[in-house]
Amino acid sequence: MFPIDHSSKVVLEPSWKAALADEFNQSYMRQLLQFLQQEKLARKLIYPAVPEIFAALNLTPLPAVKVVILGQDPYHGPGQAHGLCFSVRPGVPAPPSLVNIFKELSQDLGIARPEHGCLEAWAQRGVLLLNSVLTVEHGLAASHARRGWEQFTDRIIDVINSECDGVAFVLWGAYAQKKGEKVDQRRHLVLKAVHPSPLSAHRGFAGSRPFSQINAYLQEHGKGPIDWRLPPCAKVSSAVQ
Repeated sequence: MFPIDHSSKVVLEPSWKAALADEFNQSYMRQLLQFLQQEKLARKLIYPAVPEIFAALNLTPLPAVKVVILGQDPYHGPGQAHGLCFSVRPGVPAPPSLVNIFKELSQDLGIARPEHGCLEAWAQRGVLLLNSVLTVEHGLAASHARRGWEQFTDRIIDVINSECDGVAFVLWGAYAQKKGEKVDQRRHLVLKAVHPSPLSAHRGFAGSRPFSQINAYLQEHGKGPIDWRLPPCAKVSSAVQ
C-alpha cells in the first residue's frame, strides 16, 4: 500500500486500512503519491522516513483512540520527525513547543519533565498524535502543504468523529482549531487553547490544564485515564530500534 519508491512500502494498521481504504483510490491521493515519488527521484530529503509516515495510525488503532492531538506538519530538521506530532526520537533535544507541553504537564498533574521527547508511549495508550500534513522536505517547513495530506487527515478526523464516542480532541492554535471545527461537541470533548509555541504559550496555553481535563472526561465516559508519564529513555530507545 502507498509505495513511494521501489525499495520501501508503507504498511497501515488493519483497522485504519479498512476505514481509509477508499481514500487510496481517490485522485488526490494518486496525485500526492506521484508528487512524493517525484521528490524522491529528485533526491530530496523527506521526513519522516517512509516506514514512519503512518506511525501515528499504526501505534494507535482506531478502536483504541481516546485522545486526538492535532499538529501541523512534521519537524524538518535531521533526526527529529518520526511520524508523531510534537514528538522527537530519544536523544534529540525536545523542541520549544514540546518543552512547554511538558511544563504544563508538570503544573497540571505534577509529572516531572521527562528526560526525552519521544511520545510513543502516549500513542500506545490511545493518544493519536496526528499531524495535518504527514511529510516535509528537509529544512523547508510546510513544503508539502496543500498537496493532498490535509484532505487525507480530514478524513481521519471524520472517521473518529462519526465512528467513535467520547474522544477528547486537543486543538492547540488557530490551525488545529480550524481543522477540528467539524468535530461534534455533543459526542466528544473539544479542548482549545493557543499553540504551545514560546511565541504564544503565555497567552493561554500555560495554565490551561488539558491533561487533567482529558482524564476527567474519559473517566466520566467509562474509559480509563491516560497515563501521561513517559518511560525512561533507555526503555524507549530499545523499543524504537
